[in-house]
Amino acid sequence: MLIHYRHLFLALPCLFSLGLCDASGQETEPAAESSLAEIEKAVAMYATAFNARELENVANSWTENGVYISQILGERVDGRKAMAAKFKALFENSDNLGKLTLVSDSIDLISPRVAFESGRAIVIGEDDTTETNYETIFVKDGDKWLIDRVTEKEASSAPLRYEKLKGLEWMIGQWIDAGEGFTIEIDCNWTSNQTYISRKYSVTTSGGVSSSGLQIIGWDQNKQQIRSWLFDSDGGFVTGVWTERDGKWKVQSVATLADGSVGSFVGVFRLTDDGNYTWQKVNQMIDGELLPNLDEVKVIRK
Repeated sequence: MLIHYRHLFLALPCLFSLGLCDASGQETEPAAESSLAEIEKAVAMYATAFNARELENVANSWTENGVYISQILGERVDGRKAMAAKFKALFENSDNLGKLTLVSDSIDLISPRVAFESGRAIVIGEDDTTETNYETIFVKDGDKWLIDRVTEKEASSAPLRYEKLKGLEWMIGQWIDAGEGFTIEIDCNWTSNQTYISRKYSVTTSGGVSSSGLQIIGWDQNKQQIRSWLFDSDGGFVTGVWTERDGKWKVQSVATLADGSVGSFVGVFRLTDDGNYTWQKVNQMIDGELLPNLDEVKVIRK
C-alpha cells in the first residue's frame, strides 16, 4: 500500500553541519545555539523543496537504511530506495497534494552525531487541512545530517493554542488591497481545531497573477511566542514573531529570498474603526543595507 501523502511528507532534509565540538567531544554552547538555528532554517527550506516537488533532495535526505513509521496508518517503509519510489509516485500525482508547513517544537542534540527533533506537520489543501505530530532522529553522515527514523502520530488536541491565537481572530475572512495597477487578495482561515491560522494571498497585475504565497500563524509552546511561517511562489520564506502593543500587532520578521539574500523587517498591523486594518513594512534591511519604510496601506474586508 502506498503511504498516504499527508504522512509521507514528514521526512526532513539533509541538515547543515552542527558546528564545532570541544575537547571532550561535546558541543560548546555557542556551537549548539548555532546548530539549533541551522536546523530550524533547514526545516523551513525543506518545506519549500517539498512544495516544489524536488524528488532528489527529498530522497537524499534519508540514510541508506532510514525508516518511516506511521502509527496512524500502521505502515512502515525501510530504506532510501523505497522512500524514493514512494516520493516519486507521490509527486507524479501531486495535483491535490496541498501546501506543507513544518513546525519544530523542540530540537535536542543527544550527542555530537545524533539529534532528536519533534514537531507538527500541516498540509493545507483545496478542501481541507490536516495536522500530524512527528518525531525525527538524525544521524551525522560525513558532513551532513540525514534522517534515520521518522515516527508519525495523531495530532494532539490544542485548546491552549486557540486561546493564545484568538486575539488575531479579526484576521479571519477574505480581504483585498487594490492599488494602481495591482490587486492583492487574501483568504484567511482557521485550520482544523482552530490550532493555526492560514493566510493565502495572490498578487494580480494587469498581466495576471504574478505571485502568491501561504502563511501559517501558530503558538510556539516551546518558545512561548506567536510565530508565523510564510512561503512564497518564488521560493523565498519568512519567519516572524508576533507581539501586540498599543493597539497594534508587530511582526518581527526574518526573510530568506529566492536568490539566497537574507533580510529582516517589521510588519505592523493596525485595526481601524470601520472593521478593516492597515499594514506597513518598516525597518527593512537586506544583506545589511537599510531600505526605506513602505507607506501604510489599507486592507478592506471583501
